[in-house]
Amino acid sequence: MQVLESGIGELIQLPDMNAFREWNRQKSKALVDKVMTEQEAISRFVQDGDYVGIELYGTVRCPMSLTRELVRQGQKHLRLAGQGVLEADLLLAAGLVEAIDLTYIGLEVYGVSHALRRAVESGQVKRVVEWSNGAITWRFKAAAMGIPFIPTRSMLGTNTLKYSAAKVVECPFTGEKVCLLPALILDVGLIHVHKADQYGNAQVEGISGFAFEMARACKRLIISAEQIVPTEEIRQYPDRTTIPYFLVDAVVEAPFGSHPGEMVYVHERDEPGIKEWIEASKDPDTTQAYLDKYVYGVRNHQEYLDLVGEDRLHATRDDVKGR
Repeated sequence: MQVLESGIGELIQLPDMNAFREWNRQKSKALVDKVMTEQEAISRFVQDGDYVGIELYGTVRCPMSLTRELVRQGQKHLRLAGQGVLEADLLLAAGLVEAIDLTYIGLEVYGVSHALRRAVESGQVKRVVEWSNGAITWRFKAAAMGIPFIPTRSMLGTNTLKYSAAKVVECPFTGEKVCLLPALILDVGLIHVHKADQYGNAQVEGISGFAFEMARACKRLIISAEQIVPTEEIRQYPDRTTIPYFLVDAVVEAPFGSHPGEMVYVHERDEPGIKEWIEASKDPDTTQAYLDKYVYGVRNHQEYLDLVGEDRLHATRDDVKGR
């Protein structure tokens, strides 16, 4: 195929599919108990310099308990698929990220991320490569399919393509322009789900996002779940098992694990909690004070929930609000 155009962005993570295939061949397929704490999961499976992916968009089903533990432990020089809000903001604010494949890190109705702006403008984040939301998901899909790139029409004719690491080629069948998106292989993925069993079979209710694709694009995968249920309950509805056990390395039980974000059919987002971060993140000193209170000042997820308070958590539950 003839390359017609190349983005000027750097390819942060090379799509070495043969190495990824070999990794997956060596990964244990045994049906073993993988339940552990956030502390153990992060310390065992996240290393300095890792490329980390976090699922989902906005404040929906975001793996906040895992993210806070990652900030607490302080693994450095991370590379990140930047498509979140609160979780990405915390990692940036803590100074752990040095390269981003960026789709969107913002504060939704509250505007641009203050933590991202400071991290990029200060040089803390050394490399920023732009992609569309669809493009980053299709990059995961390519890795899941075991192919080094995937052809799409995404980003054609835009400056997003210019600042990406994609290539435009001439289709060998039609002669039309096609955008080639390189596969994105994660060193470790963090995903929060509704239910999982002790082996890692995981189910998501409502919007599934890109959990299917990302789970299959990870070398190591940590699952946090609102509840850990018996395998028999998972097997009652096998079609809902988005993530099978053999992809998973760790399972963490974390009720309100996406707080202050929302969990569809379980609880809505804690708007005052989100606003607290928005205000704190505007200034480096208040940002540090927030981290000291909600991350470094508690030892684990349960202590974080205790700090937030049962009444405040209970008020966000869907059953309390009659939905």
